Amino acid sequence: MQLTLNIFCCLLSGFLCVNVATEKSFLKIKDNRSLPLVINTWSFTEANSAAWHVLNQKPSGNALDALVEGCATCERLQCDGTVGYGGSPDENGETTLDAMIMDGSNMNIGAVAGLRQIKDAINVARHVLEHTKHTLLVGDAASNFAEMMGFQRESLTTNKSIDILEAWRNNNCQPNYWLKVYPEPTERCGPYRPISLANSELRNYLSRYEYQIGRYNHDTIGMIVVGPGGQIYAGASTNGATHKIPGRVGDSPIPGAGAYADNEVGAAVATGDGDIMMRFLPALVAVEGLRAGRTPTEAAEVSMQRIVRHYRDFSGALVVVDRFGNYGAACVGMEKFPYSVVNGDATQKTRVEYTYCKRAMYL
Repeated sequence: MQLTLNIFCCLLSGFLCVNVATEKSFLKIKDNRSLPLVINTWSFTEANSAAWHVLNQKPSGNALDALVEGCATCERLQCDGTVGYGGSPDENGETTLDAMIMDGSNMNIGAVAGLRQIKDAINVARHVLEHTKHTLLVGDAASNFAEMMGFQRESLTTNKSIDILEAWRNNNCQPNYWLKVYPEPTERCGPYRPISLANSELRNYLSRYEYQIGRYNHDTIGMIVVGPGGQIYAGASTNGATHKIPGRVGDSPIPGAGAYADNEVGAAVATGDGDIMMRFLPALVAVEGLRAGRTPTEAAEVSMQRIVRHYRDFSGALVVVDRFGNYGAACVGMEKFPYSVVNGDATQKTRVEYTYCKRAMYL
């Protein structure tokens, strides 16, 4: 009986200690909060400043307007050629756009993928969020929806995107995303036909993950806005992977992959090799890491670790924010990863911070 009582007391004591520690940790985080906040992937400072300006407008400034304006600014500026019109042409030379917005208060999402001939992808995503019961619209049908909402069709091709296509074709269509096809895709352009792995060269199979990912290719603006009252929106906009096979969609418009938000805990946005990232839902994993008690940096690192265990040459990054305004990032496959952030009172200015990447992060 005494032994049972001692065990019970120890368990109770341990429970109380855990609760006290958790409460202290909670208070520590809460004391350090700095809201409102705008944070986004890469050194897209113009986008960050545009969102911050909208967020601090009185009395009408709100987190959704800020997020949309921030991403729309990057679309207009064609940030690094990887966001907006005129960049990342597919194999046919066409630029298509992907975008998503997630509302952390109710988990509603508006997204578009493979959007053709419409420049304002993030605004079309907002119309999906606000004027439909759907989550994601794709391709020409998404463009038709945009027209009904008042957007104008126009060419997304520019002289630069034409030059990119011509240079690629003159280089025997290298690099590309084909596997197990003939003619040999590492040597020649298509059209291609399928062959079995047994009859293909091994290097054709391995080359799938040799395509270099970085700031000027396969990039995205992912943005998180936390309003002064704790309202969280997360979103993303991109023109996808350069020389992609027509019809390809990456992680940016996929909930939990390109972005995820939950007012109860925080949000995360991703950038990098979307074909791989969407298989692991890294933004969702990071947010659930926050729910489990991890710091933003820890949550980002654990999410990246899951991917690297399967794809050692993977390149990508995550930015994570908890609901109190604490933030962090993690990256792999690059030397360092920049992100833009501003928080606190309206007088604060956008700054660029860096996280240094780990070549491999294994559990």
